[in-house]
Amino acid sequence: MRILVTGGTGFLGARLCQELGGGGARLVVLSRRPDRVRDRCGLGITAITSLAELPSSFVFDAVINLAGEPLIGSRWSIERKKVLWDSRVELTRLLVEYIARAEIKPKVLISGSAVGFYGDQGDSLLDEASAHSDGFGHRLCEAWESAASQAMEFGVRVCLVRTGLVLGPKGGFLAPMLLPFRFGLGARIGSGEQWMSWIHLRDYVSVFRCLLDSPEMSGVFNAVAPNPVTNREFTETLSRLLHRPAFLAVPAWVLGVMLGRELSRLLLGGQRVVPSRLLESGFQFRYPQLEGALLETLSHVPGAVALQS
Repeated sequence: MRILVTGGTGFLGARLCQELGGGGARLVVLSRRPDRVRDRCGLGITAITSLAELPSSFVFDAVINLAGEPLIGSRWSIERKKVLWDSRVELTRLLVEYIARAEIKPKVLISGSAVGFYGDQGDSLLDEASAHSDGFGHRLCEAWESAASQAMEFGVRVCLVRTGLVLGPKGGFLAPMLLPFRFGLGARIGSGEQWMSWIHLRDYVSVFRCLLDSPEMSGVFNAVAPNPVTNREFTETLSRLLHRPAFLAVPAWVLGVMLGRELSRLLLGGQRVVPSRLLESGFQFRYPQLEGALLETLSHVPGAVALQS
């Protein structure tokens, strides 16, 4: 199987490329840093810097679209929002334009999105059919998904993967949390009652494998474990596994000052999301519970095992 991948050098894309390449797939990775592709994604992978490098006669069986600048890190200024938008929506639009030019269309486009599509909806249980609340996060995801969905006009099966927080070593949302937790400075965010919809990295990769291999599956899929937790529960579980206290809390007003109103709302809000369509398809999660997922992840983090013992 020959696959075109965008975002292949990121935390999620690199692991996915390693797994797919190791399984025999031939990968072409679109990256602004082609020098990083082999180091992060594996040997034998072709790197390109522009879709213009691909002739219309080139044949791909599938396209995986994971490109996007990190949402967390900088205030959502007008300039930053444009970077976030262009790295997702505009790149996806260009990707679909390439598909339109291709003499032989790929069978499937699997395109990233996020559970931020739903917005902050408190304790409401959300599945793929649920409504949303408005905000920049929703508008960004909606436009991202809409751009990808245009590929259906060319007979391409489209899968939209709304991903939650991904647990894995050497990256993701867990990595920057470990150092303060190790020093007993772990803290819940705000009240801690906001929901966190998460997924283990191995299950995330398995979702993509499932979608690649299942021609009957299309549309929206929530890539989250079936058991979301509150921020308070996550904090208590992680601190217990590391045998470190976590009595602190980061007040909402501090986040507002540090990150700005919109980005702080992303952290203070949450989505209680379940993977209804994956479960209905028969997909089986290896790590459905948070504690097991954290234990497996921490087993690959130097020093974390010693703290658990």
